[in-house]
Amino acid sequence: MSNSLPFSNPISEARLALDAAKKASTAVMRVYGEEFTSHLKDDDSPITKADLQSNEIIKQALASSGHHVLSEEDADDTSRLGQEKIWIVDPLDGTSDFVNRTGEFTIMIALVHNKVPVLGVISRPTTDTIFLAQKNSGAFKLENEKWSRLQVSNTRNLAQCKAVGSRFHLTEQEKEFFKKLGVASFESRGSSLKVAEICQGLADLYLTTSNKIKQWDTCASHCLITESGGKITDMYGNLVLYNTEKLNHENGLVVTNGLVHEEIIRKYSS
Repeated sequence: MSNSLPFSNPISEARLALDAAKKASTAVMRVYGEEFTSHLKDDDSPITKADLQSNEIIKQALASSGHHVLSEEDADDTSRLGQEKIWIVDPLDGTSDFVNRTGEFTIMIALVHNKVPVLGVISRPTTDTIFLAQKNSGAFKLENEKWSRLQVSNTRNLAQCKAVGSRFHLTEQEKEFFKKLGVASFESRGSSLKVAEICQGLADLYLTTSNKIKQWDTCASHCLITESGGKITDMYGNLVLYNTEKLNHENGLVVTNGLVHEEIIRKYSS
């Protein structure tokens, strides 16, 4: 079952991305089981040999597609701007979670066509779980060798919403805004698992007001949340596009089940 794809009309890159994620996950777990060190990059974010090994494995696995790869761990080659299709990759999303051994780190691979994510793969190596979405084809989870379709919650009342947010980067501004929203609960989650929980109906919203989030942090998640029936925009309700000149999301992000989205935008702007 796991060797099949859950789509009736998979695009040619879907199998490539899935195989890349699986190979990278194996390598990352090998490092996770060892003693390893980390050091800080120029932007003060941590990096380990797991990030670098995963990056090389993914690039090799995707090479046959002929598409440019934009990765967190490589210098940005702006020739990508002239390409209709590119890969956007985070070889290890949640490196702080990896270093702190929370288990909540992921591998993210996305394909973008004309600035829109059309394929998203998120692998959670510690639980051997893979999330996969393709534009207009749905979002799915692979667990215990079986695919299951993902669907967001039907919660419409903010007071009943379960919110998720960053474990290591939550700001005072964000804490205050969650209070203003009056959500029922808030839990910390690492990496792209915040969005994955919303896709599964286990949480209802995630947001960040930070301008430091980059396209590789969200691209695969973007496809997943859209295909599971949810919504993603910036904090002002604007569309989020990819393979643009600036790689950071300058106006933050809000990800929801779609039903509480507009109310959050209104409250943020008021």
